[in-house]
Amino acid sequence: MNYNRTSKRCGRNSNSSGAIFDLADHQEQIEKLTSESSDPNFWKDPSVAQNKLALKSRFEKEIKRWNEIETRFEETSVMLQLSEEEADASLEKEIEANLQRLKSEIDQFTIETLLSGEKDFNNAIVTLHPGAGGTESQDWAQMLMRMYVRWAERKGYRIEILDLQPGEEAGIKSVTLSVKGPYAYGYLKSESGVHRLVRISPFDANKRRHTSFASVFISPEIEDDPDVVIDEKDLRIDTYRASSAGGQHVNKTSSAVRITHLPTGVVVQCQNERSQLQNKAVAMTVLKSRLYEIQQAQKEAELSKLTGAGRRKRSDGGIRSGRTSFSLIRW
Repeated sequence: MNYNRTSKRCGRNSNSSGAIFDLADHQEQIEKLTSESSDPNFWKDPSVAQNKLALKSRFEKEIKRWNEIETRFEETSVMLQLSEEEADASLEKEIEANLQRLKSEIDQFTIETLLSGEKDFNNAIVTLHPGAGGTESQDWAQMLMRMYVRWAERKGYRIEILDLQPGEEAGIKSVTLSVKGPYAYGYLKSESGVHRLVRISPFDANKRRHTSFASVFISPEIEDDPDVVIDEKDLRIDTYRASSAGGQHVNKTSSAVRITHLPTGVVVQCQNERSQLQNKAVAMTVLKSRLYEIQQAQKEAELSKLTGAGRRKRSDGGIRSGRTSFSLIRW
């Protein structure tokens, strides 16, 4: 491992990936944001102020993580030096374990350094819909949902089910998940598309081979973004009784909310909260995320016409499964 303590640009520059962690720049940004936050007019625009504080917190966490890696590297170097000088073989296992852990942390940190998109650090909204095929596709959609949930749990992310429509026999008709954690959107965004499964169907008495499809939509969770403006006149809001488990209050009142954005045809719904107001707030968050994704896709489409580039540059580090190319602008 190459390590340069005197470098002003503290980081590991991989020739293959081009990932650079600029410690000096992060520290400068923190000082700048700290100075801005002390301005009496800082909270004049609360949404802008909150975004700046969130950015400052992100930089502080990344610096703390870098310092922890640096400390572990130095400790392991000292142990290795002592082991060589004293010919102490008892330290070998501990050194090897530390090196494996250090390598894993650096690899993950390198991937997250590559996730440099504007919203890559945000939480993610994951929506799954089965394709044609009835129970077969619904079962495949549920398999994908379990895969994403287990992956998120291993990453230490928090999962919230915003809306779930179970299938009649098996599987799900649709589900919307909120994946909360740093770089959740950056890791998951490459999963957008149509996922295909070919297998011997467990629902076919003749044991024939079936091909199932399920569409996956990934969008960043948006709280307040000046680029996403929603006019109340463009919304149609419907309420209905929740069909999910949740007690007598949830199932006996029209607490579930469905919002249709008329200009684009985007439909979002939420029924897992106890009150109609809570469900509406969650549905609006999902709607903002969808509209932001559409706006980004349109910008990239316009840019691709000028440059001839593809719609989206994929990032490594996401979950992988077989999928077919698919346009998300299909509402």
